[in-house]
Amino acid sequence: MSLTDEELDRLADVVRLQPTKNSELEDAWGVDGGSAVHRYLEDHLKEYYYRDDDSLIRATAGANDLVDVEPGIEADAVAKGTAPDTIRVPQLEARVFEVVAGPGERSQSVVSVLNDLRETFDIDPEVGAVRRALRSLERKNVVEVEYRTVPTFRLAVERDAITVEVSE
Repeated sequence: MSLTDEELDRLADVVRLQPTKNSELEDAWGVDGGSAVHRYLEDHLKEYYYRDDDSLIRATAGANDLVDVEPGIEADAVAKGTAPDTIRVPQLEARVFEVVAGPGERSQSVVSVLNDLRETFDIDPEVGAVRRALRSLERKNVVEVEYRTVPTFRLAVERDAITVEVSE
């Protein structure tokens, strides 16, 4: 099914705001009432969203692939290449954001970030999960990569300039 520009824009809102409610989409779309949101979702985006166990609206993996927006990030920030004010991320990404080197500090390898996670939070995620978290934060324009012998990472913005919301 081919989506119109409006449908793609609204789908991007679903991806960006997820997990979300009818009222948030009502505000984003400028429609009157949650029933109008529900009707639009069912009539135009049925294949691209679902409701989780808490009845929150979430985008399918296929929806994420269709729009050029990171889940939990403002679309305008990605388009401009600037850091958003708020990011909505899984718990591991939030913790990585807390421990990765700051903007004025020497960038860290994935293993260095992993060791900081172990020390700070007493957790032991897989190296691949830490790498994916760092790359996801890079796509959100809040972490930058510096290539030395191995890719290294540090915050692209001051830690207190970003509000981090945990989506899990």
